[in-house]
Amino acid sequence: MIAEETLLAQLKDEDRRSKAFEVLVNTYKERLYWHIRRIVLNHDDTDDVLQNTFIKIYRNIDGFKGESKLYSWMYRIATNESLTFLKQKSKKSGITNEALQESLVENLQSDVYFEGDEIQLKLQKALATLPEKQKLIFNMKYFQEMKYEEISEILETSVGGLKASYHLAVKKIEAYLRED
Repeated sequence: MIAEETLLAQLKDEDRRSKAFEVLVNTYKERLYWHIRRIVLNHDDTDDVLQNTFIKIYRNIDGFKGESKLYSWMYRIATNESLTFLKQKSKKSGITNEALQESLVENLQSDVYFEGDEIQLKLQKALATLPEKQKLIFNMKYFQEMKYEEISEILETSVGGLKASYHLAVKKIEAYLRED
C-alpha cells in the first residue's frame, strides 16, 4: 500500500493526478462502501453515494490542507454525502427521517445484497431507532472497529463525548433487543 503522503503529493500533481486517483479509489473504495452502506442501508443508493463521494474528493483534493489524515477527510466527506442523501430522500418522499430509516430497514429483507440473518435484521431495526450521531458512532466503533481517536478526527468531536454517545447507543440497542 502506498504511503498517504506520497499519494497526496501525486494527487496534487496535475500530471500524476489521474493515476494517483485510481490508486486512491482502489485503496479506499471497499472501506468507504461499507461505511456508507451502514448509513444508507441500500446497495444501489450506496453505489450512488460512493460515486458522489469520490467525485467530491477529486474536485476538492487541492483544498485538502493535511490537518487530518486523508482517510479521515474522505470518511467525513462520505459521512456528509450519506446524511445529505438520506435527508433529500426523506424530503422527496415527504416523510420524516425516522420513517425513512424504518422503511429502509424493512426493505433490507428483500435486498439481494443483504447477507444478514434474523439477528442482523433486529440489530438494524434497533439502530434505526437511534439518533443520527449515535448511529454513526456505533457503526464506526462496532462494525468498522475504529479507534475513538479516529472517529474523533472524522466527526470532529471529543473522545469523551464519543465514549458517552457509544455507551448510550449500546444501552438503547440492548433495551430494544430485550423488548423485541
